[in-house]
Amino acid sequence: MAAPGGTLNCEDFSMFQEVLKAMRTLDDRIVHALNTTVPTASFSGKVDATQTCKDLYESLIDAHISRDKAIKTCIAETSAVVGRLREERSKDNDNLSLMKQLRKEQTKLKLMQSELNVEEVVNDRSMKIFVERCRIHYIPPKIQ
Repeated sequence: MAAPGGTLNCEDFSMFQEVLKAMRTLDDRIVHALNTTVPTASFSGKVDATQTCKDLYESLIDAHISRDKAIKTCIAETSAVVGRLREERSKDNDNLSLMKQLRKEQTKLKLMQSELNVEEVVNDRSMKIFVERCRIHYIPPKIQ
């Protein structure tokens, strides 16, 4: 899964977080983006605020979809690894290194699942700020 900051690595959770952080740049800088692109009332004639807001909205939605897909892909991959390790453990209950590996993967899976909650908060914040600044210029279509 390609990302702006590099390749999303589901194996290494810290790298997974770094790539997500890079992918969240637009959301992190939404206020700055709005301040520099959406004109105030005195400059409204110089910039097409409707098109600017529409473009920003489309960029936000694309970013949200790609991050959601990336997180869910990693969750699916890690779930498969956990399932395989559980199967192996059921055949060999005494293997301590296998138990340790299983716990490590389960922890990583829980952390990845918690990233979905973080993503929801980030997306909600960005959309709230977007609506506050762009509501008079552009009203986005309802999201299914």
